[in-house]
Amino acid sequence: MHPERAVAKDRIELAAITGAHGVAGEVRLKLFGEGVEALSRHAAFNEGALTPLKIRPDGKGGAIARFTEVASRSEAERLRGTVLTVPRAALPPLEEGEYYHADLIGLAVETDAGEPVGEVIAVANFGASDIVEIRRDPPPAKGPATFMVPMTKAAVLTWDAARMVIAAPFAE
Repeated sequence: MHPERAVAKDRIELAAITGAHGVAGEVRLKLFGEGVEALSRHAAFNEGALTPLKIRPDGKGGAIARFTEVASRSEAERLRGTVLTVPRAALPPLEEGEYYHADLIGLAVETDAGEPVGEVIAVANFGASDIVEIRRDPPPAKGPATFMVPMTKAAVLTWDAARMVIAAPFAE
């Protein structure tokens, strides 16, 4: 779906700067979104603090970017760890059945039998489909405190702005 990360409900994380690239001030990016094309749609990041001149794929699933405000390798190195954010209003509208990861994180989770389970704490994608990580509440005395559920119709029956309902067998 749309694997950006949430900063706050009105700011969405799209990428993080992982370090400098070359000597002219370019930076390497770890992408949280749908790729370079999605990132390239934005004219500015971090409330106008970073203005992209060029963003290109790095051939490894990330990207290389040049920003107007960064002119040297040392300036690029100082940005390591900086997360690129945009206003939520800058994101494209969603189609039926689509979601932004930011909308799922923090949702209360219950089973289709009405049993409270916990809270969505992360969304990942390892290639096949999105997977939500759920923290059990209360945490069990023994066993894992979190578990993962695929974002499939069989596992996640419904979700809205307040809660996610999963099929009971996936909560065991």
